[in-house]
Amino acid sequence: MLLDGKISFILLVASALLMSSCGGSSTGGGTTPPPPPSTANEWAWMSGSSTAGAAGVYGALGVASASNVPGARNNAVSWTDSSGNLWLFGGWGGSLGTTGLLNDLWKFSPTTKEWTWVSGSNTPGAIGFYGTQGVASASNVPGAREGAASWIDTSGNLWLFGGGANDLWKFSPTTKEWIWVSGSDTPGAIGFYGTQGVASASNVPGARFLSVSWIDSSGNLWLFGGEGYGPTGVNGDLSDLWEFNPTAKTWTWVSGSSTANSKGVYGTLGVASASNVPGARFESVSWIDSHGNFWLFGGDGYDSTGADGFLNDLWEFDPTTKEWTWISGSSTVNASGIYGTQGVPAITNVPGNRFGAINWIDSSGNFWLFGGAGEYSNGYLAGLNDLWEFNPTTKVWTWMSGNSMVNASGIYGTQGVPAITNVPGNRSFAISWIDTNGNLWLFGGLGVDSTDTIGVLNDLWRYQP
Repeated sequence: MLLDGKISFILLVASALLMSSCGGSSTGGGTTPPPPPSTANEWAWMSGSSTAGAAGVYGALGVASASNVPGARNNAVSWTDSSGNLWLFGGWGGSLGTTGLLNDLWKFSPTTKEWTWVSGSNTPGAIGFYGTQGVASASNVPGAREGAASWIDTSGNLWLFGGGANDLWKFSPTTKEWIWVSGSDTPGAIGFYGTQGVASASNVPGARFLSVSWIDSSGNLWLFGGEGYGPTGVNGDLSDLWEFNPTAKTWTWVSGSSTANSKGVYGTLGVASASNVPGARFESVSWIDSHGNFWLFGGDGYDSTGADGFLNDLWEFDPTTKEWTWISGSSTVNASGIYGTQGVPAITNVPGNRFGAINWIDSSGNFWLFGGAGEYSNGYLAGLNDLWEFNPTTKVWTWMSGNSMVNASGIYGTQGVPAITNVPGNRSFAISWIDTNGNLWLFGGLGVDSTDTIGVLNDLWRYQP
């Protein structure tokens, strides 16, 4: 379904436990009512179906409605705009019997709880309309795809790269128009690397899936790894780091190898070095901290020995010094997690190997990690619903919620109502947002529904840390 034989399973199953929330207490005095009970650390099922394979309800293009909802899908991409609206594009999914690659663009308002179909087709397999490179048009639209990379700039424009191609797109939520900015209008294009550290109009990353991305304080777009093509026609896992300058419209190959399936160079734990570099990988997660440093965790790829498997290594990249630092986790594949006590930070804690997880960054700069799939000690591949928090100042992980074991369906409760018993079923290849109030949002993916059915989902969840 996705890329190669490495993702041959259809789903991941995991146990579900949640942290207790704090209830209100009486204030006394006889006339002052008690405060409402806290919903912190509780999940709420907000939209979509509690069963797998649900079809989308598109309504009228550009018109919000309480009945609208995107169909079930995985490996879509997401953005959050300055107004707190959540945006969703593409992926692989659709209703049973009509599944395929998608290019539909959606907006969700956390205030009104309504979805709007904004752009793209309401059927799978739509082709792209590129128009003239650099020129916006109402008829332009990226073709259907999964596993693309995304950014949002300070002007509120949505950026999209790849997903089987190496085309770079920009979407204006104001004009509702797409612009084809860079790359090829045909799939499978090879990369042109040029000289490392030197920008050039001829440079461009090769076509790829399942990369990770960052945007820096200057508005430059950054892209790392994925599965795809370097400078040859050979497909493989990548470790190349790229920077795109939207003003000059040039790419720069910054770090990593131009050849596929390269092993990692870890150096010394906690020590930055110009020779350090994460191994080639795809389906990692990434975020950017308050100091402008980039972070990378896990994925499916290559370790320090050149072995291919699932990773739990955590890396930090300083875009000023152009150096990587190995921060946490193992330098070898398929390492088990150390959970410790739920809710208690400990220097020995670390999430286990995984790929296809999702993540958030909260207003305090802490990193949150949920689910994915990984290999366990008995050798089988299993799904997860564990929720972790990482403090980049103390460099310590805390297991916050979910189970350290595997295999459970979702508990949905009543739509729109937070509850301590609610929890999404284990899943991979979902997407995530964080809103202006600091709530974590989760949509879809490949997982287990409320009936223990394995499939592609369209459920939307909110978690209040």
